[in-house]
Amino acid sequence: MNSGTRNYAIVTAAYWGFTLTDGALRMLVLLHFYRLGYSPFTLAFLFLLYEAMGVVANLIGGWLATRYGIKRMLSVGLFLEITGFLLMSALSPSWSVALSVAWVVGAQGICGIAKDLTKTASKSAIKATAGDASGQLFKWVAFFTGSKNAMKGVGFFLGGLLLQTLGFQAALWAMAGLLAIVFIGVVAFVPPLMGKSKASKSAKELFAKNRGINLLAAARVALFGARDVWFVVGVPVFLYASGWTFTMVSGFVALWTIGYGLVQAVAPAIVRRSDDGLSAEVPAARLWSALLTVVPIGLAVLVAMQVPNLEWVVVAGLSLFGFAFAVNSSVHSYLVLAYAGSEKAAEDVGFYYSANALGRFIGTLLSGLLYQWGGLLFSLIGSAAMLTVCWLVTLALPVQLRRAGGQALPDAASVKARA
Repeated sequence: MNSGTRNYAIVTAAYWGFTLTDGALRMLVLLHFYRLGYSPFTLAFLFLLYEAMGVVANLIGGWLATRYGIKRMLSVGLFLEITGFLLMSALSPSWSVALSVAWVVGAQGICGIAKDLTKTASKSAIKATAGDASGQLFKWVAFFTGSKNAMKGVGFFLGGLLLQTLGFQAALWAMAGLLAIVFIGVVAFVPPLMGKSKASKSAKELFAKNRGINLLAAARVALFGARDVWFVVGVPVFLYASGWTFTMVSGFVALWTIGYGLVQAVAPAIVRRSDDGLSAEVPAARLWSALLTVVPIGLAVLVAMQVPNLEWVVVAGLSLFGFAFAVNSSVHSYLVLAYAGSEKAAEDVGFYYSANALGRFIGTLLSGLLYQWGGLLFSLIGSAAMLTVCWLVTLALPVQLRRAGGQALPDAASVKARA
């Protein structure tokens, strides 16, 4: 095993451990506080700071990873996640609702910073190591993205299971212990200088990304907002209100996320490749965005008609949504690295995933509001509107990288070699 493959394997394994506990945390918090009687909007509010901090963490995380190296950012992210878990475990049933919400929101904010510092560092590590393994970029990105989402699905199930068997506090302690093991592994095995380069010196330079990354970031805001606007609160609460148990709800969300991750992992076999690495992949992003938009529109019509066995219709529709969303997400994750510069890949990735976090923030906020205002129907309408925006933005994505003066970048034709 060469050094690039070894480092990729180490970082991927570390992020698996992180994602497992982070997915468990989301389901743990959602089900625990819904059981306590919190409204859909309050449930969404519990996650808002988590998502909002991700916007900042991705931007700063990319710059920090470039300046100080990927290992340090992975370590900081894992340490912060452990801190967030321990703070949340200190929540007391005797506290008032206002104090409990404020405490959980604050702890979630720390976990939000942790998640996106860790994700930015991990995704940047793929770019840093792919040069040692020719022909691997798209495959490595797809496998990393797909496998971590499959692991998140296992985490969703784990969260419901731990809540039912150990209770809220003990579950958090168990997850903090698992992350402590991962933290020790990162400190011991990740090369200290991986990804370290010359960072941007000003905010203007940090935000001045190429057109492809700017447009892709805008599409990502709409794409992930469209998922979370009905997935964060709407679907779990709808299924629970339809008579499903906590275990059934968390089990379904887990299976959906695992399936979504598996589709992401095999996306390179679904999307046709091009010699230049962009001319077939960009049209694929446009096509799959259009196909994805159709799903919530169709579901909204069926929900409005109140068809029989509606919860199973929603389950089937969510499965179709997950397949198309997974291909979209995988293509986007590849394109950001194809568009990214090699020296400051961490900054480019951080900028892109800050847009990802912004989309999740908007989707999470609207998930609670729209479901409280008009149930699942309003959530689906919001999803369809965001996906329409996503598709329109992808129509403007460039199929060739260019300098400011209009000359094609020398490495544009070699994206396939890197991917």
